[in-house]
Amino acid sequence: MKQLNLTAAALALTLVGTAGCSHAEEPGKAHPPVIATIEEHGLEVLGEFDAPADLRGFAGLAGQQPVAVYVTPDGEHALVGQLVNVAGEDVGGPHLQRLVAKPMSDRIWSQLEDSTWVADGPDDAPRVVYTFSDPNCPFCNRFWQSARPWVDAGKVQIRHVMVGVIKADSANKVATILTADSPSEMLGRNEREYATGGIKGMATVPAGVRSQLDSNQMLMHELGFQGTPGILFRDADGVVQRRSGAPTPGDLPTVLGPR
Repeated sequence: MKQLNLTAAALALTLVGTAGCSHAEEPGKAHPPVIATIEEHGLEVLGEFDAPADLRGFAGLAGQQPVAVYVTPDGEHALVGQLVNVAGEDVGGPHLQRLVAKPMSDRIWSQLEDSTWVADGPDDAPRVVYTFSDPNCPFCNRFWQSARPWVDAGKVQIRHVMVGVIKADSANKVATILTADSPSEMLGRNEREYATGGIKGMATVPAGVRSQLDSNQMLMHELGFQGTPGILFRDADGVVQRRSGAPTPGDLPTVLGPR
């Protein structure tokens, strides 16, 4: 059997249909055979939804990519991608938001909570923002500086998921931060002194810190970030939103909340 490739590039199939939804979901109805085939090749099905033209709609996840699958009445054929109606509306969009985006956000948030991070701001802050940070990253420092009004006012806690990817001594500086009596204070010192070189890195990175760095970097890439800062926060609906790089001044209230 030819290997399926469920990447974003392979999910571009668009089918034009009518506006009405005629298929009703039947509780407990088994998945059709073609869904089992697709699942074998990496699709994680998270739910079924009403679809038009006697199709069955399934909301799934291919890696970190939400994807809709539409199965023909015989259960043996599937259209993977976007289905639009005559008004140009994505039929599956609202269902992917409900069945995939929120559960995926909960999963991502749990992964971030379980990672190795350093807190910047009070534990009782009403808003939490995660950022993948390198102690040698100028854009991480820019974000740290820009966030001071929110952090100092107790409105947000920024959790720095530390990685060492920018310079040869980045991992050594992370080791200095993570092994300090107060990692939060050491992180702050590095950011305050960034313009003059920041803190001094440990001569050798302990094995435990190296393992934490490897796990954090793996998570960073898994979540789609190739560099730092990689910022994640939850919107009003609880859905995780992302920013690659330091936010613009106009975007800071969206990321950090009202000032």
